[in-house]
Formats: sequence, structure tokens, C-alpha cells
Amino acid sequence: MLISLFITCYNDTLFPDTGKAVVSLLERLGHEVEFRQAQTCCGQMHYNSGYLQEAVPMMHHFLDVFQGAEVICVPSSSCVAMIRDHYPKMAAKSGDPVLIRAVDVLLNRTFELSELLVDKLGITDVGAYFPHIVTLHPSCHSLRSLHVGDKPAQLLRSVRGLQLRELSEPDQCCGFGGTFAVKNPDVSAAMLSEKVQAVLETRSEICTALDNSCLMHIGGALSRQRTGVRCLHLAEILASTEKGEAS
Repeated sequence: MLISLFITCYNDTLFPDTGKAVVSLLERLGHEVEFRQAQTCCGQMHYNSGYLQEAVPMMHHFLDVFQGAEVICVPSSSCVAMIRDHYPKMAAKSGDPVLIRAVDVLLNRTFELSELLVDKLGITDVGAYFPHIVTLHPSCHSLRSLHVGDKPAQLLRSVRGLQLRELSEPDQCCGFGGTFAVKNPDVSAAMLSEKVQAVLETRSEICTALDNSCLMHIGGALSRQRTGVRCLHLAEILASTEKGEAS
């Protein structure tokens, strides 16, 4: 299968190893991965900040770039949520039947990584090896928008050598929420403190999630407190084998 990778802004700018891991993982599973060079932002930051009109041309650009793509893999549940929840609203508001149809086609071909692996490819054991104690932070978008359920946990439980420890109150937000952390820093910090405490209570070595935005927030606190716990995107764990572990 030819899979088009949408790498997302956070991954492209701050966490390039996530994209590399997705490519390594999918190619190991026998698929061809393409990266369409003209891709930019999906428009989530603009849309969620109230700049609705500015998000519209970004949606048009996304549609143009990925026109004809067989399958689009997005290693970020928040970006998939933007596409799945808000592109249809934006298209409907335009009243353009061609645009509405283009968005409908796009939605059927766009998958968050764990959705792609479990639902589309029908696989939970990707042949990974990661001998560490791991806890999973289910991000808000993955829970409340995509409803991915236990797909990430299924994938982690199939990783050889990995011990998965459940986070207490896993449905609680880490406090990032994009611009929420900027506009409400005190509340965000309090939420982050509770999330970090929950991570530490698991005595895990690694905290993982589907979104690097959450992991950046959690990982920053873990690092500043010198806990020794690090954060890794799910893709980096699934890409690890005996021959090479994610760094």
C-alpha cells in the first residue's frame, strides 16, 4: 500500500524523529511511504484560536496537496481531529458542493497512526521490541474526538519486552491544550502537576502518547524536576527493534 505521511507542525519543527519512526515502521510492515513536499499546517492552530477565515485557505491547500492519496497517515490525534471534526463544518459553510465532496473523500482516507495500524491494516503486533516500563497518556483529542479507545494500548501490549503500566485518571487533560497553556498558565501548570504525579506513581521509565504536543508539555516538567522519566511518541516505540531502539 502507498501511504502518504502528513508529518504535522510539531513533529516537523520539534520532533523530527517521530516522522522518521513512522516511515521506518510502515516500511518494515511492507508499505511504501511518500512525503508530499508542499504540505504545510492543517490549520488547527488558527481555527482553535478563532482565526476561522485564515484556516480556510489552509484546508484548501491540504486538500490540494493530498488529492488522490490512497491513505494518509497522521501521527497526531489533534490534527486528525481538526480534519475530521472541523473540515466538514468549514466546507458546509462554504456551500460549495465540490469542496464538500472533496472533504468527504479526504475523511475516508485519513487515519491517526494507531487507527491506521489497528483498523485499516488489521494489525496489533508490529514486531517491535522495547524492553522498558511504559505508561500511556491518552490525549484529549484521541479520547474525545477520535475515540481511539484501547488501540494504542493494544499496540503497546504486543511489544516484546515492554511492561505497560496504567496511568491513574487517564482521561484527565495534561493541561497543554495548545494556546490554553499560554492564556491560562496557572491552571495549566496545576493540571500538569497532577499529570506528572500520576506518571511518577507508575514508576515508569517512559511516558508515551499519540501527540507530541502533550508529550512536550509533560516531558518539560519531568525534565525540569529531574525525574529521569522521558517521553516518546508511540511511533518511536513501535519502530524499535532488537537492531535499533528509539533514542
